[in-house]
Amino acid sequence: MVPAKGWSRRVGSARSFVGNALGGVRGWTNVASWAVAGTLAYYLWVRPARQLQKEQQERAALAAASDPYRYVEKRKPIPDPQDTSLTYGKKKDPPKSDN
Repeated sequence: MVPAKGWSRRVGSARSFVGNALGGVRGWTNVASWAVAGTLAYYLWVRPARQLQKEQQERAALAAASDPYRYVEKRKPIPDPQDTSLTYGKKKDPPKSDN
């Protein structure tokens, strides 16, 4: 039974360390305090940062749309003349006419 004692002691020590690292409060009080801290962190840091990022994206989109000197493609691109769509390679034989 010696290995079981060592194993349970290690688990107890790890549990004690985690409990102390979380502030030493156990049970529902600990869960409630973490919920309050998480909610405050969300409303004080995360949410304002996301809103600022969204506003910056909207401003950038408006600036890009209102730029009179932006490049606009006016011609259709020329398709690749190769039948194989490869840079190198043997082209397909053209279909033979019945004439």
